[in-house]
Amino acid sequence: MEIELYVFFLFSFALIFSALRVITVNNPVKAAIYLVFCFFFSAILWLLLNAEFLSIILILVYVGAVMVLFLFVVMMLDINLAKIQEGFVNYFPVGLIVFFVMAVLLIFFLSDQFSNMDKNIIQEITLIGSNNTKNLGYLLYTEFILAFEIAGIILLLGIIAAITLTHKKNILTKYQNPSEQVKATKSDRLKVIKDEGQKQ
Repeated sequence: MEIELYVFFLFSFALIFSALRVITVNNPVKAAIYLVFCFFFSAILWLLLNAEFLSIILILVYVGAVMVLFLFVVMMLDINLAKIQEGFVNYFPVGLIVFFVMAVLLIFFLSDQFSNMDKNIIQEITLIGSNNTKNLGYLLYTEFILAFEIAGIILLLGIIAAITLTHKKNILTKYQNPSEQVKATKSDRLKVIKDEGQKQ
């Protein structure tokens, strides 16, 4: 039990360090790589908590699919890092306010006042069996169906936002118009310039 506790604290500190590097590193590609580390360490913590299904899904879905798509979008977009860093001082107080609000909410919901709120759910799970996948499906489609649907809507909005960013036209990027290329004539492509010095 002590070894599992040491491993838990080790990967917890590694997860916190990776999460801090995600928001402090300047390069967006490096930030995405640190986010991959966050997902990997979170999967190990899920595995220590006997949630094998969530651990495997976290690696397969987020690390294997979502982060690859995220890296593809980040590397395809022409992100001006200097322009992004200009507004850091202006948005820093807002970020601190959001951080403290989230910290207060986490402490509020993880306090002992709400530890006895879902005892009935635990008793119902024990009646179902010891299969983690079956228990997870039961909770998602009974007690947490609203949160599950909201998460699906948020993911859909993220997909729409990614498609919108990829189709956004950039001034520095050159585009081809096949219809204009077909209409081009010889006079449009070739222009003969006579050298006045050769006549003399």
